[in-house]
Amino acid sequence: MKKTGFLEQMDMMTVNKQKTNKILLLFVLVILSASFGCRSTRTPARPLIGITSVYRTDYKSGTTSVNFAYVKAVAETGGTPLVLPTISEEEIMRRYVDQLDGLVLVGGADIPPSAYGQKPHETVKVMPNQRYNFDSKLISLWLAKGKPILGVCLGMQFTNVVSGGTLIQDIPSQVGTNIRHRGYHQVKIDPKSSLAKILGSDQAYVYSNHHQAVKDVGKNLKVIARSEDGVVEALERINGKFGLFVQWHPEATDNPDHRKAIYGALVQACAVRNKKSP
Repeated sequence: MKKTGFLEQMDMMTVNKQKTNKILLLFVLVILSASFGCRSTRTPARPLIGITSVYRTDYKSGTTSVNFAYVKAVAETGGTPLVLPTISEEEIMRRYVDQLDGLVLVGGADIPPSAYGQKPHETVKVMPNQRYNFDSKLISLWLAKGKPILGVCLGMQFTNVVSGGTLIQDIPSQVGTNIRHRGYHQVKIDPKSSLAKILGSDQAYVYSNHHQAVKDVGKNLKVIARSEDGVVEALERINGKFGLFVQWHPEATDNPDHRKAIYGALVQACAVRNKKSP
């Protein structure tokens, strides 16, 4: 039976529609292929760096704050800074440890001497319990996870105590030094240390603001810098994982290269670890 003109037109429309669908399908596959191909060359996300905070009891409900210099130092070296409130709930703290790429431990008031088996010196000004409970637990969880960490001033002391070490409670009265540990001074660095490699030197002129220091060194930590009076100025991990702890404040220095070198080393360590992770 011969098809009428109308039926012939319908057949032609069906064929053209099938061709069109094939072309559209091919186009979609090409776009998807290009998209997945680009994914491998996409710039990696900036590492997410947690920054501990200072808890104060100035107000009835308490306040959490952090010097903006820490935030700026992380951001300017390629990290995404995230300030961590001192909430010691287990679930929240474990999520910090799981989700963050790196951690900065900031300065603050003194650790309770009872935490390292000593009675308090008359000069000690102890931090609130809320901060002590938060920081000590967070540091323990973080060290067990093995992620990159930078401890500054109290942050170094806290890591040492959590690791089983002790502190000099008051440098002026217990060490008897002419070195100003509240201001700029020179430090000598172990030339074989990670810090010497980061700074490109075995010496540094640093800004400090502290009256306590590391005494007995905790487990899995190594002294890598001292001031001229012998006071411990920096520690590092001995297990090969990035862990740098300095008694001074690189984020507050007048030397931007020094600041960027130290905070940049943390951010870079996070980026390298993320690249290796599946």
